[in-house]
Amino acid sequence: MYLYNKDRIEQDYKAAKEIYAAYGVDTDRVMEEMKTIPVSIHCWQGDDVVGFENAGGTSSGGIMATGNYPGRARNGDELRQDMDKALSLIPGKHRVNIHAMYAETGGKKVDRDEITVEHFQRWIDWAREKGIGIDFNPTFFAHPLADSGYTLSNPDEKIRKFWIEHAKRSREIAAAIGKALNSPCVNNIWIPDGSKDLPADRITKRQILKEALDEILDKKYDRNFLVDSVESKLFGIGSESYVVGSHEFYMGYVMSRDDVILCLDAGHFHPTETIADKISSILAFKDELLLHVSRGVRWDSDHVVIFNDDTLAIAQEIKRCDAYRKVHIALDFFDASINRITAWVTGTRATLKAIMYSLLEPTHLLVEAEKDGNLGNRLALMEEFKALPFGAVWNKYCAENNVPVGSAWLEEVRKYEEEVLSLRK
Repeated sequence: MYLYNKDRIEQDYKAAKEIYAAYGVDTDRVMEEMKTIPVSIHCWQGDDVVGFENAGGTSSGGIMATGNYPGRARNGDELRQDMDKALSLIPGKHRVNIHAMYAETGGKKVDRDEITVEHFQRWIDWAREKGIGIDFNPTFFAHPLADSGYTLSNPDEKIRKFWIEHAKRSREIAAAIGKALNSPCVNNIWIPDGSKDLPADRITKRQILKEALDEILDKKYDRNFLVDSVESKLFGIGSESYVVGSHEFYMGYVMSRDDVILCLDAGHFHPTETIADKISSILAFKDELLLHVSRGVRWDSDHVVIFNDDTLAIAQEIKRCDAYRKVHIALDFFDASINRITAWVTGTRATLKAIMYSLLEPTHLLVEAEKDGNLGNRLALMEEFKALPFGAVWNKYCAENNVPVGSAWLEEVRKYEEEVLSLRK
C-alpha cells in the first residue's frame, strides 16, 4: 500500500496548482469552497436498514440490503460509534440523515403515529456535540400497516390516517431538530405505494395521495428549521407495474407549491437514465433541489457510490448551473456484503471527489468556446481536462482536513473491525 508523505503531497500540489492556474482555476479557493458543501450521510448503511423498532411488518417497500457481513450496528450507540469512525476518515464537515425507524424509545413500544422529538434526543445531542446538522425521513415501510403495499394512498381511511399522522409528526420532529441544531433539517417523504401488476385505476390513488400530502403539509414551519421534500420512484420490488408517487406526479406537485422541493434519487429512474440532465430542468423553476446519490446496477439496487461517470455528471451539472448553494446532496445506499464503514467512507469520499473534480473544471473556457460557436474546441477541452492533476488537489485537501490520504484509511477500518466490530455477536 503506497503511503503519501507530507513533502510529496506538498510537491504534487504545488505542481497541480500551477497547471490549474494556467487554465484560470484557483485550487486554494476550490478547497475553501469544498468546506462549504456538506454531504448528508445516511445512517441506514450501518445497520442494513433494520432500525430500532421491531415493528413486525412483512413488507420491505422494495428495500433489500443483501449480505450478512459481521459487525452490524444493533442499537443507537453502536450506530453512532460506527458513524463517528466513518466521519473521522472523510474530509470536511457533513450532515447525518436518519429515518423515523431509528427512534430510541427506551424499550417502550411507541408506534410511528406516536413518535416525538424526545425519541431522537440522543441523535440531537450527538450531532450538537459534533457541530453537524441532521436530516430526517418518515418511514413508510417495514410496518404491518404497510403490508398491503399502500400507505398515504391507501383507500382505507383508518390506515391512511395512521400514515398521515406519522408524516405530520415527522415534520414536527424535523423542525425541532433543525431548531435545536440551528440548521435547516430536510424532511424527505418517500412512500413505496404501488402495484405488482397492471392496475385498472391509476388516478384514484394519486388523487388520494395528493389530498394526503396537502393535509400533511398544511402546517407551516420556519423555513430556517425545516425544508420539505418529496421523492419519486419508477418501480420497486412488488410495485413493478405502477408506482403512485411517480416522477411526473411529484414534479407536478412541487411545481404547484412554493414550499416543497423535489428529491431526485439516482436509482429511482430507468436503469439507463441519469438524473444529471434533470437538475437544470428543475432549477429553472425551483430555487432548491434534493439529490439522493446512489448507484443502481440493473435495478434500484442501492450499490455503494463510486467515482464513476454518473456521479461525476451529477456534480458537473450542479457546478455548471452554479447551484451548490441550491442543491442538498444526500447519500442513499446500503450494502451488507462488505464492511459497512468501508462502504460509508468509499461512497462519501467518491461523492466528494466528484464535487471537487467539478469545482476544478475550467468551466468558463467551455462556456466561452460554446458561445463562440467553436464546438470542436469545447469537445477537445472537455477531453483534455480529464487529464488535469485532480488527484494531487484531493490529496492536499484530505491532508489539510487531517484524514488519511490515499488508501491509508483502510488500515484504520481494519483496526476498528478487529477491535470493535468483531466483538459484536
